[in-house]
Amino acid sequence: MSQDRAAAPLVFRIGLFGAFIAPLIFVVSTIVFFVVFRAFDMNALTAAALAGLFVAAPFARNYQSFWEAVVRGVSSKTSVTLILLLFSIGLTSSLIKSTGISEGFIWLSLSLGVHGGLFIAITFAAVCAIAMATASSLGTMFTAFPIFYPAGVVLGADPVLLAGAILSGALFGDNLAPISDSTVISSTTQRYRTRQGTAEVPGVVGSRLRYSLTAAAVAFCLFLGIGIVVSPGSGAVAGASPDDFSARGLWMLIAVIVLLGTAIVTRNIFKAVTAGLVSGIVVGLLSGVLEPSGVIGVEGDAITGFLVGGVAGILPIIGLNVGIFGMLGVLESAGVLDRLVEKVVSGGWVTTPRRAEIAIGAGILATTTLFAGVNGPSMLVFGPIADRIGAQVGLHPYRRANVMDCFALGLGSVVPVVSSFLFIASLLTVDQGDAPALDPMSIFTGAFYPLVLTCVIAIAVITGWGRRFEGENGAVEKDAANAVIVGDRTPTDASSRVQASSESQ
Repeated sequence: MSQDRAAAPLVFRIGLFGAFIAPLIFVVSTIVFFVVFRAFDMNALTAAALAGLFVAAPFARNYQSFWEAVVRGVSSKTSVTLILLLFSIGLTSSLIKSTGISEGFIWLSLSLGVHGGLFIAITFAAVCAIAMATASSLGTMFTAFPIFYPAGVVLGADPVLLAGAILSGALFGDNLAPISDSTVISSTTQRYRTRQGTAEVPGVVGSRLRYSLTAAAVAFCLFLGIGIVVSPGSGAVAGASPDDFSARGLWMLIAVIVLLGTAIVTRNIFKAVTAGLVSGIVVGLLSGVLEPSGVIGVEGDAITGFLVGGVAGILPIIGLNVGIFGMLGVLESAGVLDRLVEKVVSGGWVTTPRRAEIAIGAGILATTTLFAGVNGPSMLVFGPIADRIGAQVGLHPYRRANVMDCFALGLGSVVPVVSSFLFIASLLTVDQGDAPALDPMSIFTGAFYPLVLTCVIAIAVITGWGRRFEGENGAVEKDAANAVIVGDRTPTDASSRVQASSESQ
């Protein structure tokens, strides 16, 4: 089949509803598994996604075009990159889990008298720092969960709040790190109208601090306050002393530091993972926390070791990734997103800055939900729409980028039932010593940072806090009367201006 035909819009016998058959089957199945039966199985979710695709395929007018759309979604650069990233960081997570670093943290925490709610708050702050360094929320989660989650549970931290703190810290870094894909995408999709170029990343990060740091400060207080109330704290470790635990696992912090340092210097997560794995194996063998058979070995007729375990452990989420991106390929090929653009931009409702920001927030929430919480691709798709909406009322590219990114990294990333972040966090609580495995819905209730961030940016939209407009030559203007309104054009000499209104401040 020619490329022209392969790229033709996908048409269903029952109209546009056909594109939503697979996602609906997936969502309903997920609700049944999680809510009705209280059972969590990643393989079952993958099966539900694939079953939805097989049910939907006969409704397409061209059966072959349907599966070509699925293949395009699965083989997209974003999907393949995510699969390789998951395999890579899965190995790192397996190495950390197998070398006793969490027991070393238990020893350290007992020595310092840290436990319960205080441990949860410190964990949130530490994971925020790690995520800012790596600029990878997924890499941070796979590194942090094996370290902090089992240790915190032993130290009396509430498991739900602890898992929520780790997820929250990972999303904080994605939201604010200058080198994170979400920060770069949210910036570079927003064009200036009075000069050439797109929003500069440093300027976007600087203007985003007020929202991200406010949300992080509130979340820290919530983790500390609620954590102290609901966590058993010292009661969970009564009679325990540092002598009951081994500190040898702390040697593996060298590998973690190497991983973080490489990520900061190279800004490449694959190089960072490679450096972390190599240094981790060397340090583990020299310190005695890792045996050669722990890397890869044979027991009976089975191949063992953290390399094999890391691959096996990550395969369920890889399968889910394939199913989700296959469904996204169908939605895109059916023109669902294009129709959304047309309705939002040409609907005539966006007449004030506040309405424009509400439209941007609602639009990115819907898009991110469709993309199962994967915020980078979501903003890549919706970014040009936000750019057009915001330009109609003169919003500065910084403001457009911030509204879009904060809603995407807020509720958009943790929508219950469909969020990949919640699925992965749930997977990472499995097989963590005595710590309980948690379902995604439970973790959602403890994910304070994205929920608080959503409230913070919603207040900013309603009140106009931090709202800025584009003036001459891209200047940042506080007054709407100085905003230059040029829509989708990019002139060098624009003169039309919007008058201040009651909703612009």
